[in-house]
Amino acid sequence: MNIRKDDMVKVITGVDKGKVAKVLRVLNEKNKIVVEGIAQVYKHTKPSRQNQQGGRISKEMPIAASNVLVYCPACRDGVRQGRRFSGNGQKERYCKTCGGSLGLVGRAKAAHAGR
Repeated sequence: MNIRKDDMVKVITGVDKGKVAKVLRVLNEKNKIVVEGIAQVYKHTKPSRQNQQGGRISKEMPIAASNVLVYCPACRDGVRQGRRFSGNGQKERYCKTCGGSLGLVGRAKAAHAGR
């Protein structure tokens, strides 16, 4: 999956279409992500020892990873992304629109340095 925790993403479908928010969790096995403030539902709880008052608790539900695009701060929009090696052999994600870096992926490899 191309989306990682703490990435900024733009929602492209659904009720929250157009919103930009941060990824809280990535569920690789289900191909879903949990995004801050997106796909919120209310869980009704009874009063208990942990929650004395009870009531409605708001929480985010997972959404499909295909329903978001990674947000590029330079383009100020959701963009497609690619991968390339930087000069020191470090793999990085980049914006396909402007070519700017979206962050590093792994550690530097000497075999890919100077490309």
